[in-house]
Amino acid sequence: MEQDVESTITIRQPKLPKQAREDLPKNRSHECKKRKIQRYVRKDGKCNVHHGNVRETYRYLSDIFTTLVDLKWRFNLFIFVMVYTVTWLFFGMIWWLIAYIRGDLDHIGDKSWNPCVDNLNGFVSAFLFSIETETTIGYGHRVITDKCPEGIILLLVQSVLGSIVNAFMVGCMFVKISQPKKRAETLVFSTNAVISMRDGKLCLMFRVGDLRNSHIVEASIRAKLIKSKQTKEGEFIPLNQTDINVGYDTGDDRLFLVSPLIICHEINQQSPFWEISKAQMAKEELEIVVILEGMVEATGMTCQARSSYVASEILWGYRFTPVLTLEDGFYEVDYNSFHDTYETNTPPHSAKELAEMASRAEMPLSWSISSQLNQEAELKPEEGEKIYEDQTERNGDVANLENESKV
Repeated sequence: MEQDVESTITIRQPKLPKQAREDLPKNRSHECKKRKIQRYVRKDGKCNVHHGNVRETYRYLSDIFTTLVDLKWRFNLFIFVMVYTVTWLFFGMIWWLIAYIRGDLDHIGDKSWNPCVDNLNGFVSAFLFSIETETTIGYGHRVITDKCPEGIILLLVQSVLGSIVNAFMVGCMFVKISQPKKRAETLVFSTNAVISMRDGKLCLMFRVGDLRNSHIVEASIRAKLIKSKQTKEGEFIPLNQTDINVGYDTGDDRLFLVSPLIICHEINQQSPFWEISKAQMAKEELEIVVILEGMVEATGMTCQARSSYVASEILWGYRFTPVLTLEDGFYEVDYNSFHDTYETNTPPHSAKELAEMASRAEMPLSWSISSQLNQEAELKPEEGEKIYEDQTERNGDVANLENESKV
């Protein structure tokens, strides 16, 4: 007896265009492949923005000093070496041309001849004399004579230009070395931000700390919400920046950063998170950029450290683990627990919903007062009608009695 054999047939789905793939339902598009999150500012503080199609490149040359300082170290060192080498070669060539035109190279060893530069017998010796002149080394073997006015003028020009080159390049290297970018490496931010209740209010919090013993002077903290928006007129604004209040009105944004601090943002009606609940937070495409600024105590230069938190790095219903403990005569900070959090009881509702629920809890008292006032207002017309009817009845009885008495 023959049996039916089931053959496995694979049906390939047609390849859809990009727009059609984006319009697929979330259960098919997002569950199959997690969409990569594009950051505006990376966790290490570097901005993830590249400038392209810059046609006015001459603006970089107009501020050549800042351009050189902003270059990478390998290019900076290469330019540093090349500037000095080209300068020495250029003036060495001019010294050799002067000696060649005057005929000093044809009278080498002639005691009766007065050369422009003594003991200059070729291009190599001219190059060495150029180095000695610009660096003011002066070994004493090659020296300019007073019988060469063109050489004296060239000596003055090379001395002045050499001083300018030294001031420019040494100043550039000094600024490059003393930049406080590495100081920002010891300013740390917590890996995650948290949302929980604090003093009966829903708050967004993150932690900052300084690993060095030398403090940051005049430290201040700022936060920005990076999220695309569409205006009422239909204008689309990509990566719109909105301020997040972290204590600007109360002065809490000015930090005394001796030990790790928890920066708190109260989610109120002015907060951009006013209508965002726990379920909505997981679906939001937003990024919170935090900026810590201050002056380095040792050098007095301004230092800035940055970090960011995307929606997946904001933990709803968590708090930071305490890291400060009191020891024998001092406080100790345990940086092993700097990024640790623990779960706490937090409602999943938005701050707006919590405020509405709180107002509803107080509503029965207000409703009882208003209802009583309305009932009294409704009863007053009925009572007035009854009083009017009683008065008319009484007036009618009095009139009847008067008529009877007359009869």
